[in-house]
Amino acid sequence: MAVPSSLLLLILAATLSVAVAYDPLDPNGNITIKWDVMSWTPDGYVAMVTINNYQTYRQIMAPGWTVGWTWARQEVIWSMVGAQATDQGDCSRFKANLPHCCRRTPAVVDLLPGVPYNQQIANCCRGGVLPAYGQSPSSAAAAFQVSVGQAGTTNRTVRLPRNFTLLGPGPGYTCGRARVVPSTVFLTADRRRKTQALMTWNVTCTYSQHLASKYPSCCVSFSSFYNDTIVPCAKCACGCDREGKRLAVTGKKHDANAHGRGNGVAAAAAMEAPLLQCTPHMCPVRVHWHVKLNYKEYWRAKITIVNFNYRMNYTGWTLVAQHPNLDNITEVFSFDYKPVVSYGSINDTAMFYGLKYFNDQLMEAGPHGNVQSEVLMRKDARTFTFRQGWAFPRKVYFNGDECQMPPPDSYPYLPNAAPPAAASLVGSAVAMAALVFFLMA
Repeated sequence: MAVPSSLLLLILAATLSVAVAYDPLDPNGNITIKWDVMSWTPDGYVAMVTINNYQTYRQIMAPGWTVGWTWARQEVIWSMVGAQATDQGDCSRFKANLPHCCRRTPAVVDLLPGVPYNQQIANCCRGGVLPAYGQSPSSAAAAFQVSVGQAGTTNRTVRLPRNFTLLGPGPGYTCGRARVVPSTVFLTADRRRKTQALMTWNVTCTYSQHLASKYPSCCVSFSSFYNDTIVPCAKCACGCDREGKRLAVTGKKHDANAHGRGNGVAAAAAMEAPLLQCTPHMCPVRVHWHVKLNYKEYWRAKITIVNFNYRMNYTGWTLVAQHPNLDNITEVFSFDYKPVVSYGSINDTAMFYGLKYFNDQLMEAGPHGNVQSEVLMRKDARTFTFRQGWAFPRKVYFNGDECQMPPPDSYPYLPNAAPPAAASLVGSAVAMAALVFFLMA
């Protein structure tokens, strides 16, 4: 029996929408927004809203998250603690005691640090910054309290909000429908008594790099001690023309604010656009993997992350690499490290991030706009080789976005005339000199 073409298109669209938001290195990663109704009011309810980041290595950086939704009826927000709506809307129908927000589609943002204590609540007021769960599980959550009016006052009369949106801080997240789930159970401070929410619903949001941008946001370059060839990022790896939305400068000395001077929308748009150092790849971030040394039982790689964006620094950055020898890391010298085990016992992926108060902030482009570390790995005699590009990672992610890799046929090759030990003595000096020049460029 022939299948109608319209049905085939529907199935294909559904398949693609799921595939686009799927990350094979973090298959269960998502952001869950949970609403717990804590009490009923004469015309509505008071809810505690919690935003949990269950993504292993993708954080939400400044200026932070924005959560939006559409009310099912004519609900209003009487008050909020720990967050605020960005627009009050038209509240002219109220004579006194104006609501906090009357919009049918409110947009809510976190409060900044340092607000008065009577406006704070636990896990609020961090400017919308939400660390990755794999990096800091204890702080990978945000919360706020909302008092809703002109709404249902029982489990049967409450209508769930719909059309949830999440900006983190830009586009890329797609949220599903709100679904009622078993009520959340809470423990008192002395952990001797349980209470539970009157009603709970969840919203799950997943991230797609393709929805966030049609271009990658980082690229990868390679070099090795056994070959003096440095494989750069591909030309225009991150797009050389973003329809006029990207600014670039050729010199290292510049006035970053000059591009944002003036009045009106043009000046605001200029300040939001990245200001990049002009490079052949035009990527905001480059990750360089250098195969540095070869020992009898170990080998060493050097990782350097360079920021080419003059308008952004990356606080709490993360770097994820996939390589078969990352299951046998002996020491990481200047980064923190955690294995990322997504499938059973397969341990070929590692997450690196900066040491607190040392290099956990990747500064804006310039002399200090880089962080670096070295990784010492023990060889596995069954699989180890320097041939056919084996020593280089299969995938690299920076801040949760997959980086553009060089073409496989361009990887530094192992000279056939010299064994690895001889190559390490002959080529190290030349390779290191070329590498220093490349990284400083």
